Amino acid sequence: MPTSVKMPHMGESVAEGTIAKWLKAEGEPVAKDEPLVEVTSDKVDYEIPAPTAGRLARILVQEGRTVAVGAELAVIEEAEAVAAPSPVPEPEAVLAESPVEAKAPAAGPAAPRAPSAVRHGDRKITPVVARLAEQHGLDLDRVEGTGVGGRVTKQDVLAHLEGGRPAGAQVAPAAPVGREARPSPAAPPRPAEPAPPARAPVREAPPDEPVEAVPLTGMRRAIAEHMAESVRTAAHVTTVAEVDLTRLVAFRERHKKEFEEQEGFSLTYLPFIVRATVTALKEYPGLNASLEGDRLLLKKYYHIGIAVALDWGLIVPVIRHADRLDIRGLARAIHDLAERARTRHLAAEETRGGTFSITNPGVYGAVLSTPIIHQPQAAILGVEAIRKAAAVRDEQIVIRSLMYLCLSYDHRIVDGATAVQFLQAIRRRLESPLELIL
Repeated sequence: MPTSVKMPHMGESVAEGTIAKWLKAEGEPVAKDEPLVEVTSDKVDYEIPAPTAGRLARILVQEGRTVAVGAELAVIEEAEAVAAPSPVPEPEAVLAESPVEAKAPAAGPAAPRAPSAVRHGDRKITPVVARLAEQHGLDLDRVEGTGVGGRVTKQDVLAHLEGGRPAGAQVAPAAPVGREARPSPAAPPRPAEPAPPARAPVREAPPDEPVEAVPLTGMRRAIAEHMAESVRTAAHVTTVAEVDLTRLVAFRERHKKEFEEQEGFSLTYLPFIVRATVTALKEYPGLNASLEGDRLLLKKYYHIGIAVALDWGLIVPVIRHADRLDIRGLARAIHDLAERARTRHLAAEETRGGTFSITNPGVYGAVLSTPIIHQPQAAILGVEAIRKAAAVRDEQIVIRSLMYLCLSYDHRIVDGATAVQFLQAIRRRLESPLELIL
């Protein structure tokens, strides 16, 4: 039985991926779980393993092409279905291998295979990229590559043309761009690819009201769909609590230099917030849950998603079993995930399976926000900026380090009283930082 290799789901807001490099050629044997193809997306670079042992019978999507999640990439003939190879295959056997295209006999010269990559100076590019550059007279040294190892992909070229061509210039028709080779005059014409859906015309703006039309990237489009779906699905409510972080600020000031010398990166407040949150989730399990039909699934494990802002969007890598880590372990995990997210070195599974999320707009100066729940979770915690402010303590006005925590939760799952109690449990622990360390 032939087995399909499909573009996997690579994160909640990843809708498509680009084939960067095939690690096996058609006809080569593959072992189960052996890396088969490198895929790059807006968020992660990923190796797709072979789902079964056998022979790579057909490659359906060539390097440089971008396809949606779930698209079929290749076909593997399983080991049981592959006959033992003979030194010189019989013509009938060769014809039987493919109902569409017969291979040349082994004794004859092999048909030249289209190169999977060509060179432009010291950079590797795919034939599709080379043709696009030739069609548009484009200097690829001016195009920033976002593929594996800085490779310029088809999407990089198209994005450069969208942003850089003069007004009124025409882009080559979409049908020939994605093909691996142009048909020769003698070849029968290929069926025309479906035309893209018509776009609404851009409003003609007066000269003093310029408008730039920027197409949504795959990541931006996926984020838009995911956020809109969350708002349509969950009954969003946001509750805010004020936290006095004066003791925690003083504790960090005392220890941050020693910590940085030992670990090589700065100690932030986020590890303390994560630890306080996980402890509170154990007291209020409804916040660490999801709704599935008419069942409420209470998760007995704690996979905490940490939102990381990127230059090209947002990603939420997950700290798995965060309850098993102390402050130092959480600091290492947060730093590692954030660094690899920014360099697109996360594995796909590191962006899935979160049970609760934390976002930190305060690092950019935000004082108050209403975050959107990361489906199918029950809640998300927004961490706002720490600010010096006047507060009343023991009948006196004093200067304290204050911060708002903003909890958005699904009112179908969590009641308002529970949400407030959950926030107060986090607040109490953050205001007594030694409890988080012991």
